[in-house]
Amino acid sequence: MPTIQRSHIDARALVQIQSMSDDQLNRYRELGAIGINLDNGTIRKMLSGLGQDAVDTGARGLSTPASTMTPLRFLQQFLPGLVRVLTAARKIDTLVGITTAGSWEDESVVQGVMEGTGYTQIYGDHTNIPLSSFNLTYEERDIVRGEQGMQVGVLEEARAAKAQVNAATEKRAAAAISLEIFRNRVGFYGFNGGSNRTYGFLNDPSLLPYISVPAGASTFTDWRRKTFLEITADIRLAATQLRVQGKENIDPEKAACTLAVATSAVDALTITNVQGTQSVRAWIKENYPNWRIESATELDAANGGLFVAYLYAEKVDDSGTDDSRVFLQIVPAKLQSLGIEKRAKGYLEDWTNATAGVMTKRPYAVVRLSGV
Repeated sequence: MPTIQRSHIDARALVQIQSMSDDQLNRYRELGAIGINLDNGTIRKMLSGLGQDAVDTGARGLSTPASTMTPLRFLQQFLPGLVRVLTAARKIDTLVGITTAGSWEDESVVQGVMEGTGYTQIYGDHTNIPLSSFNLTYEERDIVRGEQGMQVGVLEEARAAKAQVNAATEKRAAAAISLEIFRNRVGFYGFNGGSNRTYGFLNDPSLLPYISVPAGASTFTDWRRKTFLEITADIRLAATQLRVQGKENIDPEKAACTLAVATSAVDALTITNVQGTQSVRAWIKENYPNWRIESATELDAANGGLFVAYLYAEKVDDSGTDDSRVFLQIVPAKLQSLGIEKRAKGYLEDWTNATAGVMTKRPYAVVRLSGV
């Protein structure tokens, strides 16, 4: 039987069909006349933007660079906000407070120390009168000044704004944090600039030597491997030593004290007794209600690789005319602007601070434990 021929289109007419307008192509049912048969379901998918890939087995080359249908940048979803890189907690202010004294341009801060002298003798009508006197000395700490600047360019600022970032604000905040890190470090370790006298919480020359805590049943000294009874015994040792060093001027059961513990050891204070009814921290609160417990990473490995703890009275009433504090962090300038310089392609800012470190004014009121 002869094949039925539905239609015939010559070459000239086919060229016109291939260049149909969109309106003409919408008349998809008429495409059957030229051998293109599409059902209604297929057409609905095409009109809704859904297409099917086919394997191209032809050898025709591309006149444009090969690429994916959707570039990767259109497939990226940016989450809101920015994650900031964390820096270690700065705890010197928490441990000893901060005293603003002096000026940024000063060379040093000086603390006067007064000691009465005299020796009482047996009375006699014809003996010489024993005379009392005083000895006045001065403790000096040199001021160290830190500096941190920032510079923002016009193009840099404009491009950062495209990423929803304020370049100047971010750099200014980074400068402030850098200066605080510097001050905190000087507060713990002092600053060695040659012949200067700038010391910290851990190395003031007037501090008394460390006391090594005894080993526990585990043969280790660190609190992480000690029992409730062994840790509380170490704390009583520190409390007793504080009372002895203060010659009964400090009562650890009544005085406001700080127990500063290495970060790696402080969680050992949650160890409980064998009954599980009381932790070391709760025991401290019950027996020494005016103590506060703080921790600092700088106390980790602070004494030859050993973790340390400090127990100190915050103030001692010794009839002195100062603030009665045991530790004093002297900060003439916490943050001070040095100036802003406008440039053709941006601007420059410079910031500074000043600190004299930490002075131990009453070393007898500090007990240092090593190996906790």
